[in-house]
Amino acid sequence: MEDYHKPDQQTVQALRNIANRLRINSIKATTAAGSGHPTSCCSVAEIMSVLYFHTMKYRPEDPRNFNSDRFVLSKGHAAPALYSMWVETGFLKESELLSLCQVDSPLEGHPTPKQQIVDVATGSLGQGLGVACGMAYTGKYFDKSSYRVYCLLGDGEMSEGAVWEAMSFASHYQLDNLVAIMDINRLGQSDPAPLQHHVEKYQKRCEAFGWQAIIVDGHSVEELCKALSQPRHQPTAIIAKTIKGKGIPAAEDKLGWHAKPLPKDMAEMVMKDLQSRINNSSSTNKHPHPIAPVDDSPPVSLRNIRMPSAPSYKAGEKIATRKAYGMALAKLGRYNERVVVLDGDTNNVTCSEIFKNEHPNRYVECYIAQQNMVSVATGLVARERNVAFASTLAAFFTRAYDQLRMAAISESNINLCGSHCGLSPGEEGPSQMALEDMSMFRALPTATIFYPCDGVSTEKAVELAATTKGVCYIRTSRQDCAIIYNSNEDFHVGQAKVVYQSKEDQVTVVAAGVVLHEALAAAEHLKKERISIRVIDPFTIKPLDAKTIIDHTRATRGRIITVEDHYNEGGLGEAASSAMVNESGINLHRLAVSHVPRSGKPHELLKIYGIDRDAIIQAVRKMLSSSTNAK
Repeated sequence: MEDYHKPDQQTVQALRNIANRLRINSIKATTAAGSGHPTSCCSVAEIMSVLYFHTMKYRPEDPRNFNSDRFVLSKGHAAPALYSMWVETGFLKESELLSLCQVDSPLEGHPTPKQQIVDVATGSLGQGLGVACGMAYTGKYFDKSSYRVYCLLGDGEMSEGAVWEAMSFASHYQLDNLVAIMDINRLGQSDPAPLQHHVEKYQKRCEAFGWQAIIVDGHSVEELCKALSQPRHQPTAIIAKTIKGKGIPAAEDKLGWHAKPLPKDMAEMVMKDLQSRINNSSSTNKHPHPIAPVDDSPPVSLRNIRMPSAPSYKAGEKIATRKAYGMALAKLGRYNERVVVLDGDTNNVTCSEIFKNEHPNRYVECYIAQQNMVSVATGLVARERNVAFASTLAAFFTRAYDQLRMAAISESNINLCGSHCGLSPGEEGPSQMALEDMSMFRALPTATIFYPCDGVSTEKAVELAATTKGVCYIRTSRQDCAIIYNSNEDFHVGQAKVVYQSKEDQVTVVAAGVVLHEALAAAEHLKKERISIRVIDPFTIKPLDAKTIIDHTRATRGRIITVEDHYNEGGLGEAASSAMVNESGINLHRLAVSHVPRSGKPHELLKIYGIDRDAIIQAVRKMLSSSTNAK
């Protein structure tokens, strides 16, 4: 290799010393905690040593410096190895390792961003490479910077389909700034990994996905240094053949040791032996220093991202909220060049193609790989480099729920749009209908759920999502709906809107999206019968504006009906029920889709499943009738 500078023997020995200290500290930490995966840490010791003290360029005093190389520990159970490596850099104290897994310690069993040394949470296997793809895509195409992204995977997680979605993505976009290091230590949790030590099979698979694949002895510092120094013209996989439990004689390459800390007496004996292997002679006692990064990433500000002007819709005009979403993205993209959009081969139906056509260099096509799309979005927003919106049909976010869950644990600010929600896919049938998506996102502790009903509220939802922390979900519909809000209407997260009311109102109806328009039609019809109802648009399902809903319910003598294009479980009705659980004198009736629907025209399905205007009218009459009879 022309550009390969072979490390001298002092450096080689220093890197070996660091690897053995990593083993010692990983054993020490896990034994003290009574929890952890010391054998999984021991197999990656030389890999981590070479990465952090020979290959990667970063500032150890500033772990999240935006010019630095990125590292993602996809095999999150090797967290003690990562923490031990940051002890070597001087950022963490060795004494801090002894707090591993304690309730008041930032050093958790698997990495989380509570520590500055961690960008994203890992531990649910198979997701790290997708996140690394997002980071590498940002580096190559948005930052146009020299930093590189390194991802360390275990062989067990190579069985996850999400890994191969990421491999395909990286190859397609020629992410030559991405390196995946695969720790092929042969053993999984309960059994050997399917390919065991057949590293040439891993190599063929990686090459078939368009990667450069290099086999190395994962415990040879020299081989690792050479492989990681090779010039790259495509994504690179370092296939490192290692021994699980390396350095622990009783556990080396043996089943039954996964996730088992060493007993104290055994740990002391092993650590003593490892310490004896560390060469402390003056001629080899130098400690390598990380290479400083090149300061070539542009400064980025994601503060005060907002629309350049108010919505331009006219009252009564009809537009689908999915189309308003696409138009809002394009508009927001004009104001800030770090607004980026992802889609899963559905941009012509989610309407993100409007953004794509206007800002093609900031559109990322992820194809039909929704799990990877969510992971890539998580990587794109890491270190606050971008504001990302990822869209697909709402039904298909269910397959990426684990990625969404990990994004929440990662404290990630990703924005998602689910189009064709509820019954709106109509003739396409139940496989395309999202009727459980609100319950799914409501269960995420960091989530905000926007459910706009017209073009104005959709544009406001996009604007608010761009600056709202956590996972934001925007639920959009297929069919056209009338504009009901003025362009100067002010919207806030957690603030409902009363869209129809009078002093004589007898029932409060809370509805969102398409069925809000059904509620308004029902209100107009009932008015002819001299029955007045109050209609509330919650705007956000989470957080729900409980105070406004309860106050107006009390004003209508405790009578409330919720209507939703969603299953009964986990949606608007349950959110309202939870808000009112301690309220007395409330009569709540819920209208929702009660069982798996069938194909049909959307308006027919709304009627069949009892959430259209006629169903609302009947529910109001029944509620008032039962109130009268009760007297």
